[in-house]
Amino acid sequence: MNKTLTIALSKGRIFKETMPLLEAAGIKALDDPETSRKLILDTNHDNIKLVIIRATDVPVYVQYGAADLGVTGKDVLMEHGGEGLYEMLDLHIAECKLMTAGFADKALPEGQLKVATKFVNCTRDYFAKQGRQIEIIKLYGSMELAPIVGLADIIVDVVQTGSTLKANGLVPLEHMADISSRMIVNSASMKMKHEILGDLLEKIKEAVNKKS
Repeated sequence: MNKTLTIALSKGRIFKETMPLLEAAGIKALDDPETSRKLILDTNHDNIKLVIIRATDVPVYVQYGAADLGVTGKDVLMEHGGEGLYEMLDLHIAECKLMTAGFADKALPEGQLKVATKFVNCTRDYFAKQGRQIEIIKLYGSMELAPIVGLADIIVDVVQTGSTLKANGLVPLEHMADISSRMIVNSASMKMKHEILGDLLEKIKEAVNKKS
């Protein structure tokens, strides 16, 4: 049985908050991705590697088996759709909310609503359930600028403290979903490497329960 494991992580907050959980399971990275140029990091186990990729790419790597498991936000999973993978654990880290946001004192148009977001699928599904017609304007950054310059009526984005919205004269409007980082596993890996994956997931689950 193949006992090698590849874990997909992204730099920044998710990596920093995931590593204590992995360390509780006995896995330590030998390099810091913030200072190393390596995209594949060795660990204290010869059979376990960490691949460092964009958070939005984690589900793709896991879905196609380039990684056995990974950690990414629920927002990314909702946008991806979750095909070919199992969502195994809520790690209760990197918590925030997916929300609509706009001007507090500006009435929204009666007809079609212009919505700026990078969460195209989530936004389309949310407003479809409301029976509301929308035009989605896909942006990748500086979302708060869209209503200010008249590009969109509202935005859909993740909100942690709301300070960036407030600084730009916007307020959260509708709560769409609670977001936190999840541990996902490739469906084929779960079958082929069930023993080693099951043991690792159980240890991480214990660490999450102790933390919370």
